[in-house]
Amino acid sequence: MAPKSKVAIIGGAGNVGAAIAFALVVMQIPAEVLLVDVTEEVAKGQALDISDAAHLSCAKCRVGTFEEAGQADVIIITAGARQNPGESRSNLIDRNYAILKSIITKISPIKPTAIILMVSNPVDILTSIAQKLTGLPKNHVLGSGTFLDSGRLRNHLSNLLKISSSSIHANMLGEHGDSQFVGWSTATIAGAPLLDHPIMENIDLDKVEKEIANKAYSIIDAKGSTYFGIGMHVAVLTRSILNNDLRVFPVSNYHEEYDTYLSLPAVVGASGASRVDIQLNSRERTLLQESAKKIKDICDKY
Repeated sequence: MAPKSKVAIIGGAGNVGAAIAFALVVMQIPAEVLLVDVTEEVAKGQALDISDAAHLSCAKCRVGTFEEAGQADVIIITAGARQNPGESRSNLIDRNYAILKSIITKISPIKPTAIILMVSNPVDILTSIAQKLTGLPKNHVLGSGTFLDSGRLRNHLSNLLKISSSSIHANMLGEHGDSQFVGWSTATIAGAPLLDHPIMENIDLDKVEKEIANKAYSIIDAKGSTYFGIGMHVAVLTRSILNNDLRVFPVSNYHEEYDTYLSLPAVVGASGASRVDIQLNSRERTLLQESAKKIKDICDKY
């Protein structure tokens, strides 16, 4: 029986797109996964390779067209210029704006109930632009944001505290980029403030924040790009959308207060991303405002 849901990955020939598709297959997501790319032959090769694993899964994978992508339930956009070693995510904007505009044109008309999940960097800015270009409701367009960064943070804290990362509730917030920060005031373990843990007394919080924010650069310097970590995180977001799991993740979502997209916890389900109110301290509110202004100032130019 054919899967009922359809997921299109635009940029499916690339490492990130293929990693997302493979993660969806391995996670047994009951969906048809379409790999869409201007380099169709490479996308076909990726789909054929992944389909060798798909026979063990309820997911299916094949190459698809841009027209088909526009009618998918979830449209994941990974296509874009690659981030060069030492290059900030914001420097990618001019190169990636033209690519994104071309993609939106090719997949239009877009299914009115579709959810667009932006992965290309700079993700907050491109998520905002994607919403403007498509005209979809703001909650129907979201970005992977600081979800992966938050996973890196939790892994780091897990190693320090010798506690499972799944039991640590701490998030990177703001921009998925150089101005992101840890929401230390809202971080908890078993309902207790994380910073009350005795081990945290001797931890340099600023150093941890910088290490997490810069980890992607270390990976890029070593191997050229990141894809396994983001692949798994985007697959989890996709599952939450398709299953209407209503789980809370730190993703790039629209905030009316700042009139822009940035990463704060949001409920992710069939209707996209709905913001969750959290109480930040004065330092964190200032950092969030700075992140929001940085993102909005760039978005207003497009």
